[in-house]
Amino acid sequence: MNIDLNADMGESFGMYKLGNDAEFMKYITSANVACGFHAGDPSVMKATVALAKEFGVAVGAHPGLPDLQGFGRREMKLTPAEVYDIIVYQAGALKGFCEAAGLRLHHVKPHGSLYGMVHRDPEMAAAVCQAAKDLDPDLYLYVMKKGVIAEEAAKLGVRTVFELYSDLSYDPEGNLVITRAHDAHDPAQVAQRVGKMVTQGKVAATDGSEIAIAGSSVCVHGDTPGADQIVMAVRQALEGAGCALASPEL
Repeated sequence: MNIDLNADMGESFGMYKLGNDAEFMKYITSANVACGFHAGDPSVMKATVALAKEFGVAVGAHPGLPDLQGFGRREMKLTPAEVYDIIVYQAGALKGFCEAAGLRLHHVKPHGSLYGMVHRDPEMAAAVCQAAKDLDPDLYLYVMKKGVIAEEAAKLGVRTVFELYSDLSYDPEGNLVITRAHDAHDPAQVAQRVGKMVTQGKVAATDGSEIAIAGSSVCVHGDTPGADQIVMAVRQALEGAGCALASPEL
């Protein structure tokens, strides 16, 4: 079984440091790089791309809502045209840094509240899919299988990679519970949860029920307390389950 292990990266801003990107790059296969709207800045973007190149990690754009103070986790009222524009603007900037480093942008993954919006609203979803396709028709779109965006991507011929979340909760309907700040988790418990998602296609929801889930890429957040230990535990669990870790090929 081929599994991609992805993480949100490049979320520092100026003098403010968030996450341990250098440590994370040792364990992941794909990096979702903040593009300046919810986190990150041009210098951080450039440095994160260089770090990914050093470790052979695929680089994807992680565009968010224009909400630095709220870290992109506060929902905003945008039109589909505005959503298209902020995706092209942010991912296009990262695409430039990738090309300057001799790399190719690998994927687009919406961030935070924007991620939730495009899974619920077909017009928002179509805007993101069209933006990704216009940037590069070969780009992957990292999303959850549940929600409207997978169908919109299929209509436009945009390739999708379905995600599983190691350190976020799911509600009984299978929706992701997006919070302003991530809770601490026991690395061993997270690893066990990921193993069950990958090998059995099941996860415990917030009400204690067990729901079906599907995906080929596991996400670990760098701003989760104890994230360094979590990503190590998750990688070990995946390898222990016989998974081959690699990003999808362009």
